[in-house]
Amino acid sequence: MDEFIRLIYWWYNQNKRDLPWRETKDPYKIWISEIILQQTRVDQGWSYYQKFIKVFPDVKTLAAANEEQVLKLWQGLGYYSRARNLHNSAKTIVTKHQGKFPQNYSDILALKGIGPYTAAAIASIAFNLPYSVLDGNVYRFLARYYGITLPADSAAGKKEFFKIADEILLHSNPGFHNEALMEFGALQCIPGSPDCLKCPLVTSCFAFANKKVDQLPVKEKKTGRRFRYLYYYLIENGNCIWIEKRTEKDIWKNLYQFPVVETTKELTVEEALNHQPSFLKGHSYTIKSISAQRKHILSHQTLITRLINIEASSKLTPLGSYLKIKKKDLHKYPVPRLIERLAQKSNIIKIFS
Repeated sequence: MDEFIRLIYWWYNQNKRDLPWRETKDPYKIWISEIILQQTRVDQGWSYYQKFIKVFPDVKTLAAANEEQVLKLWQGLGYYSRARNLHNSAKTIVTKHQGKFPQNYSDILALKGIGPYTAAAIASIAFNLPYSVLDGNVYRFLARYYGITLPADSAAGKKEFFKIADEILLHSNPGFHNEALMEFGALQCIPGSPDCLKCPLVTSCFAFANKKVDQLPVKEKKTGRRFRYLYYYLIENGNCIWIEKRTEKDIWKNLYQFPVVETTKELTVEEALNHQPSFLKGHSYTIKSISAQRKHILSHQTLITRLINIEASSKLTPLGSYLKIKKKDLHKYPVPRLIERLAQKSNIIKIFS
């Protein structure tokens, strides 16, 4: 065995974390863990994984759930399309594969929300199939060790990374191999400033020898950040409030929120208070307060938000997509983390605490 690989395996056996999804070969549980960890740190995702498996212990229970149950359980993790895709794919497994998780790479890859990385992880770990895994941790590690200067997000770069990953793959035990490389990137060859002097590969690492640890991997694409200005209305009718469901193809699809007005620019406090949204026109109400500005950072968007708290006439009835619910029932609805925080900061009961 190549000395490089031998040292990685030795390091992994000495340092790997004791994680619940490593105690199983169940493809369903491995799938759930991989989807949760796509955009989430292990320390945050761990509790979500345990709750998810407790409520939906197998693919059939997940397929049988309604979408709001799934989204509610996912609340706080963000990137909610992951949850919707999980639910969709669970239904596909039940209807197309008779409730049995597909056992070959192409069928796994065909499931909604599963890309080459996740398909390779499931195929190799659950079914011992020889597919190499390339996640962000492995990209970083290979770029530094081998001195790959092609952008990791370019077509040529991906081709080069996959070529090297396939060359070093241990076909007799691909799941162990992939987990070792991912864990090494997650714990040892970390972003920023790794502790290279404690690395077992320091004497043969290109980046360390050439003082390029902080320059690799190279990335080509830069996505511009979009700023959005959202003014939420906490409309109170005694012990009731209004909410609405987001149904457009946008952030937080199928989650609930307070009625909102989006503007093209930031409003002053006076402008925000004087603005009368369409859902309140012609009705009497009293403005109780307006919150301080709150920024909410998403992957490619920054939301500039305020919460305007009003007391409306008891005669005011929500129209169209708006729902009137009891304050104490808000916890039953899946909401984005921003709405959860706005509710907690407002004067309504801290139902999420």
